[in-house]
Amino acid sequence: MNAKIENSNGVITISTDVIATLVGDAAMRCYGVVGMATRNKTDGFVALLKKDVASRGIKVFVDQGGLSIDIHVVVEYGVNIKVTSNSIIESVKYRVENFTGFIVKQINVNVESVRVD
Repeated sequence: MNAKIENSNGVITISTDVIATLVGDAAMRCYGVVGMATRNKTDGFVALLKKDVASRGIKVFVDQGGLSIDIHVVVEYGVNIKVTSNSIIESVKYRVENFTGFIVKQINVNVESVRVD
């Protein structure tokens, strides 16, 4: 589903894929985030996604009140997961609201794995 803004000049439509790409870029810039993740539904394995397909680890839901976003990430071993998650939420909310003009109602950060070097 696409997000729409109506004004006196017409309608602006933004694809949820574009918003997901924006979210992925904002999340990847946060300290402690190794990458986006996706879970295989059949066997439950988590895959670390490359930067060019980072939007696959993100789901954007559009409704009357604004946007709801689910983010699936892999974090670096040793970082504080709560602090990293809060950083992701703040960064994503700021960037999406400033770039698109939509209100972000909810952001859910799902830590799928921890990368140990």
